[in-house]
Amino acid sequence: MAYPNRSRPASRTAGSGASISRTGALCGAFAAVLTAALLHASAPVAVMAAESADGGSEPCQTDAQAPPKRQMRAEWIASVVNIDWPSEQGLTPEEQRAELVGLYDQAEADGLNAVFVQIRPTADAFWPSPYEPWSEWITGEQGVDPGYDPLEFAVEEAHARNLEFHGWFNPYRVAMHEDPGRLVEDHPARLNPDWVFPYGGKLYYDPGIPEVREFVIRAMMHAVENYDLDGVHFDDYFYPYPVSGEAVPDKDTFAEHGRGFTDIEDWRRDNVNLLVAEMDEAVHAAKPHVKFGISPFGIWRNDSSDPAGSDTNGFESYSGIYADSRTWVRRGWVDYINPQVYWEIGLPVADYAVLVPWWERVTEGTGVHLYIGQAAYKAGNEGAWSDPRELARHLEFNRSHPGVDGDVYFSAESLRTNARSAMDAVVERHYAQPALVPVKEGLGGTAPEPPRVGGAERGDGVRLTIRPGRGREPAYYAVYAFDGTPSRGDAPCGIEDPRAMVGTVRAAEGGETVFTAPGGDGGRTYYVTALDRLHHESPPSNPRYVP
Repeated sequence: MAYPNRSRPASRTAGSGASISRTGALCGAFAAVLTAALLHASAPVAVMAAESADGGSEPCQTDAQAPPKRQMRAEWIASVVNIDWPSEQGLTPEEQRAELVGLYDQAEADGLNAVFVQIRPTADAFWPSPYEPWSEWITGEQGVDPGYDPLEFAVEEAHARNLEFHGWFNPYRVAMHEDPGRLVEDHPARLNPDWVFPYGGKLYYDPGIPEVREFVIRAMMHAVENYDLDGVHFDDYFYPYPVSGEAVPDKDTFAEHGRGFTDIEDWRRDNVNLLVAEMDEAVHAAKPHVKFGISPFGIWRNDSSDPAGSDTNGFESYSGIYADSRTWVRRGWVDYINPQVYWEIGLPVADYAVLVPWWERVTEGTGVHLYIGQAAYKAGNEGAWSDPRELARHLEFNRSHPGVDGDVYFSAESLRTNARSAMDAVVERHYAQPALVPVKEGLGGTAPEPPRVGGAERGDGVRLTIRPGRGREPAYYAVYAFDGTPSRGDAPCGIEDPRAMVGTVRAAEGGETVFTAPGGDGGRTYYVTALDRLHHESPPSNPRYVP
């Protein structure tokens, strides 16, 4: 079977980061897994370039104690059955907007730089789609116009806080019940009853029907083409999770659309592969800068089933839901893979400390980013999860695995409720300073010209006025602070240490951007860099000393 060919190999307000002296950075005491001292020590560490005889500089030296400057920090915001947003059906538009703003504000306060928002949970839409009805999870009644465009609002508010917005789609789930008669009359599943099957109390589109695959891609692409998404995101639902005593009712589909396969399970995996490859192709044909990623179940295969699998003994997505996630990575059909490693360190059947290195090896050399799905919803449960430091330990473990490019937390409401103490520990130990989203190579984009810092006023913080450089306007700016007057050692090398970063701000269109840095007592020098929407960073601006 031929697949499409891939030729492609932060926050609005200030962060909580302290300024860094010209001779170095505030030193963290990161040493080993489970350390509790990260970012609390204060001895200076040199992070400058060495001056050479001709007056130039050698490459910036890396401070091993510095936290990652680039790191995906995201949360899932689930809409199905009103898990996160809206919190219940039938809220007024004003109440819905206020809820989302509250979730975004908390994400910003927690140092996150992206949100993965579920906008097509059950073959329905959070935008005025010509293909599918308005979602019942907005108004309580499928097909009812909520009186505003939730997707437009969600994207605009995310970008206002300089959060990447990834639209989260569920390709094949039609309903959380199995009665087509409960769908609106013009629902595609009612107009095409042969497209769907009931299973396990839910209704699904049949992934083996070519017209279904074409339709769901077209329906999802409408959002990609008409909204300013930064990413397209799938979760782990393709074929349904198995229900004891119930078989997937697709034997007739296999007989009609088998494409020469003799094994129905291989055919099912190929159906999913076709969807992934074709969606990847469609997204990048329409908007090359938009990232496409998937969050599969955390175990591909156990090594008892396949030598290439992980040293685990749990449910296998390869054979259980026909998701060949390792192939998606190795074939380059995704820009990032976000496995749901929802288990604690040391769990015998599925050890976090086993699975993360396994996924790191899968992505090695592929150019595919690796983000780890974190089970915030388990925080506060029994066992290891009763310790609020469990999530922080996961990130400490990740620090020794440079192939990990960040983390995504399930889900937003958990971070405000049961996982609040756990997230406080994460913020204190790992997210005390902002982080830039990692650059995904092969999607285009270049760094803008360096900006200019004009006025600087002291007050409740330091109010900086930033002007874009010549040429293309940037998507946003990153602001760095150093103690004392300007010095050659501050930039460019100093900005490589994220502990100098005090925040990011979305660029105002066609003019000056104002950023208020924390602390108004003066005695610091500020530099600003400009970034495009794919996070390529310019050299630093002119220094602006605030006495």
